[in-house]
Order: sequence, then structure tokens, then C-alpha cells
Amino acid sequence: MSQSKEPKRCAWAGSDELYQKYHDEEWGKTTHDDDKLFEFLLLEGAQAGLSWITILRRRDNYRKAFANFDAKKIAAFDEKDVERLMQDAGIIRNRLKVNSAIKNAQLFLDLQKEFGSFDKYLYSFMPDGKPIDNCPQTRVAATSPESDAISKDMKKLGFKFFGSTICYAHMQATGMVNDHLATCDFR
Repeated sequence: MSQSKEPKRCAWAGSDELYQKYHDEEWGKTTHDDDKLFEFLLLEGAQAGLSWITILRRRDNYRKAFANFDAKKIAAFDEKDVERLMQDAGIIRNRLKVNSAIKNAQLFLDLQKEFGSFDKYLYSFMPDGKPIDNCPQTRVAATSPESDAISKDMKKLGFKFFGSTICYAHMQATGMVNDHLATCDFR
């Protein structure tokens, strides 16, 4: 009788099942879906200053609180919605982050209109318009020249909670960058 071998993962996935599922099924997997790109834009902004597992554990709450990550609906949120969100214990109740989610949704829609999709906007910063496969041996970067350029441009446009480190995390989450370690079975 053979025993199933535990797959090799990037060390950050640890032993938490939710973290492992995220690592195995989402992180580093390329998506060009604007809805998914927006979801991670909102979640990465909420994560600023916190651990990613904190946000992952609240992801379903965010989905409910923020209209299933519908950018058009969120862009139309008003002060009543802000107050409702500030009372929602299932999300991070930080007024700056809540307001930035609404403003970022509005700006996201503007970029979609201007470029045809948010995906096209983001990939305009990528070498040859393609994802980057870093194949790191031991250590994963926290920023890149591309994340620097994207976050600088987005800040100039008015986006909040999207500095280079958060931008790079967004790039990793959505597969713009594959930073699974060379030894990881999920490369």
C-alpha cells in the first residue's frame, strides 16, 4: 500500500489548509479576467499592513460586503454603504481602506474604458506584454521594475493602497509573475 506523498510547496504556504489551497490553485496562475483582477485589487488593498491569511479568511465576507466584487456596483457606493461597511465585522473596518475600495473601483472602470480592459492596461507594463516566470531558488522578491512602474502610474491616476509591494503581490496573485520556487510542485 503506497502512502500519498505531501506535495512540495513554497515555504510561505505553511500548514494552513486555506493558505495551501490558495497557493496550489490560485497564486501564480495567470488570469486575464478583469473581474478576478479587480477582486485582487480590492483584496490586496485591504491587506495593506496585514497578513494575507487575514484577508483570505475574510474573502467570503468581502465578497458579500462588496457586491460580489462587482466594480460597477462598488463604484456607485455612497456614504450609507461606507457606514454599512464600517459596521461589518467580517471585513477590515478601516475607513481609508473602505473609501479607497470605492475610489479604486471608479478608477478601475476608467482604465477599462480607456484601454478596453484592465488586463490590457496592466500588461502594457510587462515585457512583450507577457507574464514573467522568475523561477526563484530560495527567495521571492517583494517588488520589481514592473510593479514600480505600475504602482507609480496608478498612484498618479489616484489609486490608493497600491504601492509597489502591494502591486507586486497583486502580480503574483494573478499570475503576471510566477514566483513559485524552482522546487515547488505547483510551478
